Amino acid sequence: MTIMPKTAATASPENTRVRRRKLGFLLADPSNQDSDYSDEYNSSRHRFSDASFTTTSAADNHAAGYYSNPSSATSSPYNPMSPWTQPSPYTKSPWIHQLVASSLPDDENAAAHNHGLIGSLYREEGHVYSLAAAGGLLYTGSDSKNVRVWKNLEEFSGFKSSSGFVKAIVVFGNRIFTGHQDGKIRVWKLSGDKKNTHKRVGSLPTTRDLLMKSMNPKNYVEVRRHRNVPWVKHYDAVSCLSVDTDRGLLYSGSWDKTVKVWRISDSKCLESIAAHEDAVNSVAVGFDGLVFTGSADGTVKAWRRELMGRSTQHVLVETMLRQDHALTSLVVSHAGAGAVYAGASDGLVSFWERGKHFMTYGGVLRGHKLAVLCLAVGGSLVFSGSADKTICVWRREGGGIHSCVTVFTGHTGPVKCLAVERDSSAKAEESEEKQWIAYSGCLDSTVKVWRVSESAKAELLEHEEEEEE
Repeated sequence: MTIMPKTAATASPENTRVRRRKLGFLLADPSNQDSDYSDEYNSSRHRFSDASFTTTSAADNHAAGYYSNPSSATSSPYNPMSPWTQPSPYTKSPWIHQLVASSLPDDENAAAHNHGLIGSLYREEGHVYSLAAAGGLLYTGSDSKNVRVWKNLEEFSGFKSSSGFVKAIVVFGNRIFTGHQDGKIRVWKLSGDKKNTHKRVGSLPTTRDLLMKSMNPKNYVEVRRHRNVPWVKHYDAVSCLSVDTDRGLLYSGSWDKTVKVWRISDSKCLESIAAHEDAVNSVAVGFDGLVFTGSADGTVKAWRRELMGRSTQHVLVETMLRQDHALTSLVVSHAGAGAVYAGASDGLVSFWERGKHFMTYGGVLRGHKLAVLCLAVGGSLVFSGSADKTICVWRREGGGIHSCVTVFTGHTGPVKCLAVERDSSAKAEESEEKQWIAYSGCLDSTVKVWRVSESAKAELLEHEEEEEE
């Protein structure tokens, strides 16, 4: 599939807002209208949050990221009779590594080695909600409150929080930051390369910072009727994290509609941004000092940190997108001039290219039938994971054109998170092609590992073009 850019370079969809329809209508799958779970699902109270979309099938209920009480660490939308919650047939192994068998000719076998599934990781401890890959280690977070650490496709280590399942993971140096359902951000430190060397070193906000702010009534903000909390604390689930490595800042987005800015060196909360009118589902540090946020309110916003008097604050630069469908994921590509990609509950990936003065709207990538839940980039490749259980791999060709390199299939549930890193294997180093390793976390409780070459031949799929309005 090849996606052509919009011909009008300055065109923007931000003025096309329409009245939001009821959530149950937005992404209902007609093929699943008779699902046994539809009555139970439609009778509950819904909100746009995290993977904010709805269908009437039981499988897609797993991806919705909705909880009747989002602040509760014990609430769960999963039906105990769902086939996803039944014991795996591979109960005798704590993890599974399945190599791709091949009986192809030598030339095709070599191509398969550079493209496709490498293996699968499995633990019977819940659905995988977050991933991070750094320093040869893979971190996986689940609703069991555990963070598993994998090395060379084998379980290496792990650590467990006291409460709140893990919704986001980022790595900065030897520190690992995890965002949780209970609204807390926990900080872990890696010391050495031996097992069991991840130690918890604190949480955000720190106890000292929270106590100091709590002593002054001016530091309280109203979050609900008759409820005030210190502004340095998230009072709802932490849904996303992003690190500004140049400035040493950590950004956290939450279902409480705010984005908070933390200084990593002393764990101090510098600012709380009332960013959106609904849950913040994604935050991504960009280029030129920009920070991008996406929300269940259907908007993508760009912020810049500027000097305001004696302090610095983030100011809104532009609302890049305003639509009826919830934004579920954002990612920034630094390849070429740079680009920003935003996945939404309607299954589309919108993108903007870095222009001379700001960002230019480029169009959309159409490759999924259901909501896009996660995005990742590697070089000129863009990976999109969806509730339709597939992963589309796109290559940015330049000039706003994107080609679909491949579509990975094999998961039995919605693909909730993605992480990509450069292939550092010996064969990859010898190859002239730039190769990437992609990790996909799914609500079927597995993590699959894929290899893809940046120069892989694009698949011949139906061509779709973004039409000029």
